[in-house]
Formats: sequence, C-alpha cells, structure tokens
Amino acid sequence: MLRERVSTDIYVFTSDLYVQVTSGVIMTPEGAVVIDTLPFPVESREIARFVAQHSAPGARYLILTHHHADHTYGAYLFPRAQVLMHERCRQLLQSRGEEGLAAARAEAPELEEVVLPSADLTLDEGELIVHVGNKILRLFPMPGHSEDMLAIFIEEERILFAGDTVMPVPTIADGDIAALRQSLHTVLELQPECIVQGHGEVILRGEVQDVIRANLKYLDVIQQLVAEAIARGKPKEALLNVGIEKCGLSRVALNGRAPELHAVNLLTLYRRMQSDGG
Repeated sequence: MLRERVSTDIYVFTSDLYVQVTSGVIMTPEGAVVIDTLPFPVESREIARFVAQHSAPGARYLILTHHHADHTYGAYLFPRAQVLMHERCRQLLQSRGEEGLAAARAEAPELEEVVLPSADLTLDEGELIVHVGNKILRLFPMPGHSEDMLAIFIEEERILFAGDTVMPVPTIADGDIAALRQSLHTVLELQPECIVQGHGEVILRGEVQDVIRANLKYLDVIQQLVAEAIARGKPKEALLNVGIEKCGLSRVALNGRAPELHAVNLLTLYRRMQSDGG
C-alpha cells in the first residue's frame, strides 16, 4: 500500500490489492478524519494503526463517499469514529450490503471479519459543514458514479476528496452520465488545488483543469459513439472495437484495468440508450 502526504497533515493511502482505490486521513488536534477505507482488512488495518500512532484522540470521524464495497469494508476498524454518509448510502448499505458482502466472502474468506457500517449522521441534499480542530470540511452530494456519492472539500488547503466522481476512467455502470457530467462541472467551478481521486494518483495543481476536461470529453465521445451505433442498427458488440485511447484516455491507467471499465461504460450506455429509444 502506498502512503503519501498531500499537505502538512493530510495523507492518502492507495491500495496495492484492488484497482488503486484510495483512502484519506486528515490529522487534527481534536482527532483524525478518515475518508473511506480500503476493501481488504490487511490494508485498512494499516491505516487504523497509522491513525492510532499519530493521533492521540484517534479517529473522530469516518466519512464514506458512497456505499461501494471497496470504500466501506474497512469501516469496522474505526469503532469509535462517528460515521458520516449520504442518506442514500445508508439505505443502499441496508438493502444491498449484506447480500453483497456474503458474495464477496465466498471469494475472499479474509472478509469474514468485516462488519458493514451504520450511519451516525447523514446528508441528503445541500451541504454539511464539519468543523474539527483547525479544519473546515464541506460535504456535499456529487452524484453520477453512483446516486449516493459525497465529496469532501477542505477549505484551508482547497483539497477535494472527490470519491469515484473523479477517476482515471469515469464510470457509470451504477450511476448516470448526465449527473456525472454535471458533477465534473462542479469540480471545475470549485477550482481545487488538488484532487484525491477515488482510484488512482492524486491530481496535482496545474493538472486539475486538464484532467477534468479530458473526463468530460470522454463522456461526450462515448455517448456520441453509442448514439451512432444505435442509429445505424449496430449490435452492442461492435462498440468493443473502439478502444479507450480513441476516446482520449489511457489504456494503462489503474494497473491496466482501464479498457475493462471502458467496455462496461459502452455496454451500459448502449443498453440504457436503446431502452430509452424504445
């Protein structure tokens, strides 16, 4: 697992075990704020040890950006933290979480100890301002990758923890392309100094605008490709001949998983747009 410091007291942990998923830790005199966890206990336990070693009060808050397993399965390792999430995240964890965890345990027995999180505080719309130590955190919905996505903006450093709204490959299999496009425009309006992606490397100052505009262009391109394929009566399989690099993004991103995510995007869009057209 990679650990990097993105400001004096803000750290990002990146998984070696699953698609470069990230977790953040914000240190303050009043306790740590943990943003997301990692999917496998061996890595999330390292984060918990880091917090215990460097923060006498321990983890005060755990903020979950959305309900997906790769961001939530380590939450049980922070039992004293107040858990914050979107209200829809709470609902999805209740309705889908146990079934998904059971399926995951069948393939990864090390998840047997995982306990799904419950919420102490939820946000449905608008903003939630969290003051902790010397930090002001703005939490607000940022749907698109999923309907329950939260972003966290740290005012002092202008660092945005964007969750899976920002990834090396924008993904919509569990979300909505129009909502994601709007959320990416919101990111541009925020003008953050840097962005912690839900997966992949931290986007540093000077790169933010270019990366977000490339993601917006990618969404436009794949939507146009799918619309043309449907209009010409092409089968969905024909779309798989259009590689991700032709749509403006790198195929080597996320340890080579980018083409797979790209293919899922194309097939998801085809199914939805064909259904809407019918």
